[in-house]
Amino acid sequence: MCLERKTVHDLTTPYARPWHVLLLGGPSGAGKTMVSYRLAQHFGIGITEIDDFQVLLERMTTPQQQPILHFWRTHPAPDQLSATEITEQGLAVGRVMAPGLEAVIANHLEAHTPVVLEGDFLHPALAAQTVFAGQPNNGQVRAVFLYEADEQQLRMNFAQREPESGAQTTRARVSWLYGQWLKQEADRYGLPVLPARPWDTVFERIIAALA
Repeated sequence: MCLERKTVHDLTTPYARPWHVLLLGGPSGAGKTMVSYRLAQHFGIGITEIDDFQVLLERMTTPQQQPILHFWRTHPAPDQLSATEITEQGLAVGRVMAPGLEAVIANHLEAHTPVVLEGDFLHPALAAQTVFAGQPNNGQVRAVFLYEADEQQLRMNFAQREPESGAQTTRARVSWLYGQWLKQEADRYGLPVLPARPWDTVFERIIAALA
């Protein structure tokens, strides 16, 4: 196996970036989390997973206050939902979380603290905003979205990542549907949207999209 040669600059010096916030969105199972850590290391900045905000908001609210966030804990038969219905529910969660994510982005802009924000619930409509809670974008917020075009590949990804869960056919279908929606929306807003594979070039392709 040929290992990539690392220079002292690669290991210790962050690369220049003209932005403060990088938003990396995509469906579960596409590989965005893995590449997000490499991006954070490359630019020498912190990283936050948007899933953590979803957990926080759910814990700090009640089903009466935020029924969409508590949907899975309160629905009488979630296993009977179709992949399309599950996808729509995931989109609804993203819409509910958008104001909170906007505030987080605005805080990083105001404080000039760079960060990578990555997660499933990041929508192109939020990423395309020119102002975040009163803080102008001015090119300081960049976004890239990933998607997996092959539903079978998503099934394989989940099987490899979580073999104890068995076949996750519905979950793979949901991720595929969400990825198709993301691709359409990102194209509509003129935001970079890339196929997750080939995995060995996804990092370089994201860097090129940010150039």
